[in-house]
Amino acid sequence: MEARAQKKFVRISPRKVVIVCDLIRGKDTKTAAAILRATPKAASEHLLKLLNSAVANAENNHNMDPDNLYVSDTFANPGPIIKRIRPVSRGRAHRINKRTSHITVAVAEKD
Repeated sequence: MEARAQKKFVRISPRKVVIVCDLIRGKDTKTAAAILRATPKAASEHLLKLLNSAVANAENNHNMDPDNLYVSDTFANPGPIIKRIRPVSRGRAHRINKRTSHITVAVAEKD
């Protein structure tokens, strides 16, 4: 059994989130939280909130022991892209893509 937490439409590129996701995948939740607190990336703040939410879901909804949990899976999928225009020389325009992410963190009990 695993408990999940999702955060959708986060205004950060999935490419940046996956770097931080790889740091905590497979670690126990206390170690993962310590890693996220010490990581100077923008995505670590979002992932720390998600990790705490997933642990709370596991404890309250699935009656799991919070001291016996580990991060079983974490990933970031691309969300909708917000398209903006930036004026450039000679009356032209370049497109700016503001990417969004759907982030998921799953925790499970150790065997």
